[in-house]
Amino acid sequence: MRRREFIALLGGAAVAWPVTAWTQQRERMRRIGVLIDVAADDPAASDAVAGLLQGLQELGWAVGRNLQIEYRYGNGDDDRTRKLAMELVALTPDVVFSRGGPSVRALQLATRTVPIVFTAQNDPVGAGIVATLARPGGNITGFGGPEYAISVKWLELLKEIVPHVKRVAVIRSTRGGVAAFSAIQAVAPSLGVELTPIGVGVGVADAGEVERGLAAFVRGPNDGMIVAGSTLAYIIRDPIIALAARHRLPTVYSGRYWVTAGGLISYSAVTVDHYRRATGYVDRILRGEKPADLPVQTPTKYETVLNLKTARALGLRVADAVRLRADEVIE
Repeated sequence: MRRREFIALLGGAAVAWPVTAWTQQRERMRRIGVLIDVAADDPAASDAVAGLLQGLQELGWAVGRNLQIEYRYGNGDDDRTRKLAMELVALTPDVVFSRGGPSVRALQLATRTVPIVFTAQNDPVGAGIVATLARPGGNITGFGGPEYAISVKWLELLKEIVPHVKRVAVIRSTRGGVAAFSAIQAVAPSLGVELTPIGVGVGVADAGEVERGLAAFVRGPNDGMIVAGSTLAYIIRDPIIALAARHRLPTVYSGRYWVTAGGLISYSAVTVDHYRRATGYVDRILRGEKPADLPVQTPTKYETVLNLKTARALGLRVADAVRLRADEVIE
C-alpha cells in the first residue's frame, strides 16, 4: 500500500471511529419497568401502556432497538403488587413507570434508588410519596391525581342531574378516601344533602361491603351516590354499577371507565393525556435527569362522560346544559 493511501485510510478511520462509538452509545439498550395496579386486560392498563409506548416512540425510543420493557400487573391485590415491585426492582431497571397509588407505594418500599415516575397517585405529598410538588426529592416524581376539590364537582353534578336528591352515599377507600369525603362534606349542607360514607377495605376489594352498605342506606327516590376514585373501588366497578342499577341510584363516578361499563356519568382528568405527559419524564430520566429535580405535575385536562342509555333506564331526563357540556355522550 502506498504511503499516501495508508495515511488517507488511517485518517478516515480516525474520523469514523468516534461516529461509530457515538452511535453505539446512543443506541445502547435501556430497560424500563412498568408496574400497574390493575389487571393486564383492564382498559385502564391498556390505555396506560398505549400512552407510554406512543410517547416513547415519538421521543425516539423503540422496543428491541434501544429499549426493553418489563411489565407487571397487580390485579388490585396489594400483597401481589408489593411482590411484583420487589421483582421489578431486582431487575435493576433504569426507570420504573407506575400506574396507581398501590403501585407507587409498593415501589417506594422496594427501593430508594431506582428512579420512579408515577401516575394516578392522589395527594402525593400527603401520602408521603414526595417531599413537595415543586421539588420531590428522592427517587420518585410523576403526575398526581386531581386535587380533592374535584369531589365537590361530583356532588354539584349529581344535584344538577337530580335536583331533588337529598341523601347521597359516598363509596370511598378506607385507606385514602377520607380527604375526598371531607371535601364533599364541607359543601353538602349548602346543597341540602346528607352524606353517608361506605368504605371499601384495604387489600383485595370486596363488593359485599358495598352491597351491605347500600342495603342499609337506600330509602327512596331522593337517594343518590358518588363513587370516589380508588383502585379498590375501581376493580369491583361492575358489581358497583350493577348495585346502582338495582337500587335505581343516580351515580356520579370518578372516571370514564365506569361510564363506558354502564355507569351514569363521570367527571375526571383525561387519563390518556396524563400517561403521555408522564412519558416525557421517563425520557428525561433515561437521558440523565434526576427525579428529585422534576416537579410533580397535576392534571390539566378534564372531561365529562355521560351514558344516556343508563339515564333512560333510571327514568332520568338529563338537562340540556349537562348534555351539551359533556365531552362524550354514550347513546
